[in-house]
Amino acid sequence: MIGSKINAPRASMASRAAAPLRAAARPVRRLAVAPMAKASAATLAECQAECAALVKKASCAPILVRLAWHDSGNYDATTKTGGANGSIRFDPEMKHGGNAGLPLAVKLLEPIKKKFPDVGYADLFQMASATAIEVSGGPKIDMKYGRVDAADESAVPPEGRLPSAGAPFQEAQGPEPAKEAKDQSPQGHLRRVFGRMGLSDQDIVALSGAHTLGRAFKNRSGAAPLESTKFTKDGPGTKGGQSWTEEWLKFDNRYFTMLLEAEAGTCDPELLQLATDNALLTDPAFRPLVEKYAKDNAAFCADYAAAHKRLSELGSTFE
Repeated sequence: MIGSKINAPRASMASRAAAPLRAAARPVRRLAVAPMAKASAATLAECQAECAALVKKASCAPILVRLAWHDSGNYDATTKTGGANGSIRFDPEMKHGGNAGLPLAVKLLEPIKKKFPDVGYADLFQMASATAIEVSGGPKIDMKYGRVDAADESAVPPEGRLPSAGAPFQEAQGPEPAKEAKDQSPQGHLRRVFGRMGLSDQDIVALSGAHTLGRAFKNRSGAAPLESTKFTKDGPGTKGGQSWTEEWLKFDNRYFTMLLEAEAGTCDPELLQLATDNALLTDPAFRPLVEKYAKDNAAFCADYAAAHKRLSELGSTFE
């Protein structure tokens, strides 16, 4: 999710510049929900197995993680709008600049949704993301299911709440989240975005570690300086893009060791570092966590799993 670009040229965690969008603020109406049968534990287990098979077959972990993050990551704890309710499947939200490329993720999951109609979109998006993390070598996340799906476009929040890859940074909160912020520091931007959701500095750093998965694409976010690297030129999947790590389909603490190597001048120059990545090193509250996670993969995975679970439940109404 970090590294999406609301001011991207139509169009972007994992795929992530131009003038900022000046989206007019609009009230978010009372959420309409889609009634449906509650999926049984057996159905959820079968659905999760299908998600795991998809990740292994299509090497699509990064985009599935990003889809779920962007569905939940627009939550506003003050107004109680946005969040993990499946609204990203509606065109007005999918057309937000930060969601460039994500129609493919929904398309990948549609056969599973058809096979398991009792599993809602909100649950499926979050399940696919957590499963992708685990299949990629990351922690098993203690997920909760039974989310009620948003029924229509009234649930779509205003554009501008997702993280941006670089300056100019937007407010990301309040009635005009797409408005350019006075504080243009990347750490200020991160705290506006995640603080609006009620998440902590530790959550920010732990969740940033998911950049160990995936790539940024120049034609989606404008954030990646390189269109392709020796690590991405052959795919799998779409060829090209720029990754944060060499093994960008493997979930571990490599993102944090990469940041410290980049600071020391020993990191491969083809690996990506955004302004928001570098802020984790320069901010006095963020840096100790970077150093901790770089030294201890188990500590990172434990904190990541807890933060991922919190993010996945933001704004959800459970049956």
